[in-house]
Amino acid sequence: MNREMLMLVDAISREKNVERDVVFAAVESALAQATKKLYPGDVDIRVAIDRDTGAYETFRRWHVVPDEAGLQMPDQEILLFEAKEEVADIQVDEYIEEPVESLPIGRIGAMAAKQVILQKIRDAEREMLLNDFMSRGEKIFTGTVKRMDKGDIIVESGRVEGRLRRGEMIPKENLRNGDRVRAMIMEVDLTLRGAPIILSRSAPEFMIELFRNEVPEIEQGLLEIKSCARDPGSRAKIAVLSHDKRVDPIGTCVGVRGTRVNAVTNELAGERVDIVLWSEDPAQFVIGALAPANVQSIVVDEEKHAMDVVVDEENLAIAIGRGGQNVRLASELTGWKINIMDANESAQKQAEETAVTRQLFMEKLDVDEEIADILIQEGFSSLEEVAYVPIAEMLEIEAFDEDTVNELRARAKDVLLTMEIAREEKVEAVSQNLRDLEGLTPELIGKLAEAGIHTRDDLADLAVDELTEITGQTADEAKSLILKAREHWFDGAQE
Repeated sequence: MNREMLMLVDAISREKNVERDVVFAAVESALAQATKKLYPGDVDIRVAIDRDTGAYETFRRWHVVPDEAGLQMPDQEILLFEAKEEVADIQVDEYIEEPVESLPIGRIGAMAAKQVILQKIRDAEREMLLNDFMSRGEKIFTGTVKRMDKGDIIVESGRVEGRLRRGEMIPKENLRNGDRVRAMIMEVDLTLRGAPIILSRSAPEFMIELFRNEVPEIEQGLLEIKSCARDPGSRAKIAVLSHDKRVDPIGTCVGVRGTRVNAVTNELAGERVDIVLWSEDPAQFVIGALAPANVQSIVVDEEKHAMDVVVDEENLAIAIGRGGQNVRLASELTGWKINIMDANESAQKQAEETAVTRQLFMEKLDVDEEIADILIQEGFSSLEEVAYVPIAEMLEIEAFDEDTVNELRARAKDVLLTMEIAREEKVEAVSQNLRDLEGLTPELIGKLAEAGIHTRDDLADLAVDELTEITGQTADEAKSLILKAREHWFDGAQE
């Protein structure tokens, strides 16, 4: 029987072109699965076949777990202190094994064994093909539409299959069996049966890779695509930078008579592409990203990472775009929140902000409207600036003498100190239980305290939009924090 096993393994290995160890592992798995059925419960069985003689042994084994963890799977686990009674130097995550009677191959059932072996071999073949494909380093998957699978399209390239999910297709694109298709390789998920390569035709990375294939200067390092934003099938923007002054980045990507950009557009179902010159200056970058609209002025808010962009009436609709498409893509491309407004809206917003700042200075610094307006005209917008801007800059203000400057700075520092003491008192009112919540930083704790959130239950009672307004977090971050705060409601923890 042992000799027959060796002959069987050798025959399958040659026929399927897989290593003998893979076939041996398949036989061991088949024997182990059959042996498990002889025992009550979910036991762990290991079969070891001698690669030279074909003889095999069978073991029942137990996984060693820490004493404090307890037994989650009693049929397969053993506590460390019990394991040490059998093997003194055994460690956690090792195994205690006990020889058991081996099951004769003849009793396994030929069909069951054959199915297990062939499945293991198919898995091994699939993995070999996949590894061979991935070793080529290709980023774009080119193949033929083979079939539909629950709304996904299965694309075949040679003997390797990729999965193009509905959400990763270009809207209104109608792909049929037999069509040639190209898509970006996003990830490889070996847990998926049949088509483990996940593809996308809507990802910005796909457009970047298409340009890389069409524009040799990118591969040569003369040009670089810094970012890309897409509304798949409709419109896109890419930001390009030249590392060689002799190379025009936009003209090079467009190509002679538009050949290069047209090749990308044709591949993406007619998706229009705006090519933008990347700039280190965020304001200049945003101006380019909003093309073809002409920008009158920009106000940059570094703290909020936002820009107020002023355009005239004629350019307002162009800057916003149909359904807000142009400004949305420009925002995604640059990474800045962009607020489009006309001159009247800008003036109104500026007047409102000036009024708020004027009121702040008048109340906190105890000055009249004239002094407050002088500070605003000189570019001061916060108490911190009045208190800590270099004194030499304030002395340059013609309307202020040295005594006035010193008095304003002293008042601003006193107010800030008083505000900080009040803030600390509010923070001290926050319960230790809330302070210990994972994900809460001192800054977030301070913002919660200002809003009167002092306990874990206070936080747990908030809605996501309420917390984002208080902390300035994203909706996902706020949701995660609220869920953590609610955990003790379900595990019986005490406030």
